[in-house]
Amino acid sequence: MRIDKYLWCIRYFKTRSIATNACKKGQVRVNNLVVKPARDIYPTDIITVRKNQISYILEVLDLPESRLGAKLVDIYRKDITPKENLEKLDLLKYSKDYYRKKGTGRPTKKDRRDIDDIYENDDFFIHHKEEEEE
Repeated sequence: MRIDKYLWCIRYFKTRSIATNACKKGQVRVNNLVVKPARDIYPTDIITVRKNQISYILEVLDLPESRLGAKLVDIYRKDITPKENLEKLDLLKYSKDYYRKKGTGRPTKKDRRDIDDIYENDDFFIHHKEEEEE
């Protein structure tokens, strides 16, 4: 079976074309050799896939006939990725800044709700105006 088809079958990539592009970019290695998408794989091969800044290491146990359900994937591959690589994934999740910098662009939906909450509290503005007049 081709390496790109295998990676698609075991659900490491959503489409075969994405798996093919990953092979062409050098993000997939078999037994520490960069491979082309048409490279055949066999049981006991070790595959290294660089995806989302993490290197996943897989051992091929068997070759599936076609794309699998998520529960059946472990029959055909063994994930031997070191824990350090998976811990990087957690760090990446925490390090991402999900909000834009203050003052740039239009308010987000959350910002707008916060602004509306302030405006709904009319007592704040009435009290604030009275202090300015004094």
